[in-house]
Amino acid sequence: MNKGSMLGYDLNEKSCQISYYDETKDEPVTMEVAVDNYQIPLMLGYFKDRWVYGKEAKRLATVNEGCTVTDLFNRAVRQEKVRVGAKTHDAVWLLAKFISLSLEEFDEITYITFSVPENNIDMTKMLKGIGRHLGIEKGHICVQDYKESFCHYMFYQPKELWQYESALFYCDAREIKAYMLRRLNAVAGRGNEMFVTVDEVASAQMKELEAIYPVLNVDKAKDADGRFKTFIQSVFEKKVVSSVYLTGEGFENNWYPNSLKVLCNGRRAFLGNNLYSKGACYTSIRRCRDYDEGPVYLDETKMTEQICLRMRVDGQEGWYPIVSWGTHWYEADGQWEVILEDTSDVEIHIETLAAGDLQVETVQLDGLPERKDYSLRLQIETMFLDERTCKLRLKDIGFGEFYPSSGFQVEKEIHLGGINGQFNSMS
Repeated sequence: MNKGSMLGYDLNEKSCQISYYDETKDEPVTMEVAVDNYQIPLMLGYFKDRWVYGKEAKRLATVNEGCTVTDLFNRAVRQEKVRVGAKTHDAVWLLAKFISLSLEEFDEITYITFSVPENNIDMTKMLKGIGRHLGIEKGHICVQDYKESFCHYMFYQPKELWQYESALFYCDAREIKAYMLRRLNAVAGRGNEMFVTVDEVASAQMKELEAIYPVLNVDKAKDADGRFKTFIQSVFEKKVVSSVYLTGEGFENNWYPNSLKVLCNGRRAFLGNNLYSKGACYTSIRRCRDYDEGPVYLDETKMTEQICLRMRVDGQEGWYPIVSWGTHWYEADGQWEVILEDTSDVEIHIETLAAGDLQVETVQLDGLPERKDYSLRLQIETMFLDERTCKLRLKDIGFGEFYPSSGFQVEKEIHLGGINGQFNSMS
């Protein structure tokens, strides 16, 4: 197999970047476009009946040959139609073509996680659709935003680097943003589970950066360095920070020596631009290995409730989640098959993370045929109608040739509290 089968794909309006799991190193490796350059320009070109992408498409635009398409990401989000030569294409199709070309070096992709600046239901549907177009199973495609990618990246770093809070600074030609990875308040009864989040804690427009990027101006650099130093001090005030990460093209020039001294005072600092693709790759690794241990990432878009059934799994009886907290409601649909013991109803527990409450619902199984123990096989399906409403469907699917399906089916709507206000109460 060429390169790796578990991928992280950083995608934004300017470029993409690909990290893959290297079995020999047992960690993600970022695909190089050139020496120490991981960024692939988000451009498509069409010349002499052939599609090209990235640097080759950029070269076509430079020499004014063929047709080139830019702004692929935003055009796809807006679902535009784009004319390329004599044909008109959907922008989503063009983005899928770009992604397909960029992944040609990989023989087989089993898991892929897309990392984007901001995520929502439409973004998830678009990128999962593109992943399916590439032949990847729907359940093996994940979409997350940059903050979550940072979080998953940190899970795999030495614990001392995120023993307390961990800071991420992003800088481009226009602004600087600061993010903090921190632990959320634990809820009684949750055992050793750890819940974490990433907050955007500050941002600043720095006009001085326009003058020093990409060509360094000494006087402007000193002014920008001083302002950045003040910005850092305000972000770190009354916080214990274990590590700092600098990412973004604005940090490529060494214009911030005095700020760097503040950053490195009692903490480790790292500079690089492949953090998001590696964080996404770590997500693919965790999903491939069904690795559920470790911190749970939450933010204002994630569910703070989970739905559990009492089951025996691998000989261990307990309450197992069929909908877990930390997921998006629009990705929480699922389907399971269970062998039912002698019972006339199914008890459901809805656990609320923010308040620690427990809600109990019961589904009556009136009309279900009587059979010997362990010969009643039910299909349980969860379908979310919106962020507050989950429909459960329980259906008799028979037991092979011994017992055909009786046609029994029952549905139950469960009303949840939604995400509004619950996440903030954990802060």
